[in-house]
Amino acid sequence: MRWITVCPVDDIDPEDLAPFDHAGQSYAIYRDEDGAVFATDGLCTHEHVHLCNGLVMGSQIECPKHNGRFNYKTGAAERLPCVRDLKTHPVRVVDGMVEIGMED
Repeated sequence: MRWITVCPVDDIDPEDLAPFDHAGQSYAIYRDEDGAVFATDGLCTHEHVHLCNGLVMGSQIECPKHNGRFNYKTGAAERLPCVRDLKTHPVRVVDGMVEIGMED
């Protein structure tokens, strides 16, 4: 696995997310109220809308188009019309920088 630097961890407000694009793929990077960082695919599995414009509520991200929700920590689809889970990705913070793990 190789690690790609995304941004400084302080650039992501607690209970918010930041979009990140790499190699033609969209990701969403989240920071929870405790400061832990998570990563998912950046597009809703329902109609492929960018989640970066969605609302973070607790451990959920709400899609801005049809209000479907996912648990961003697990990727689980938790509210219709979303029924297919989001893919999650490994993420870590090194020296204050968020990194996302990419399969080789």
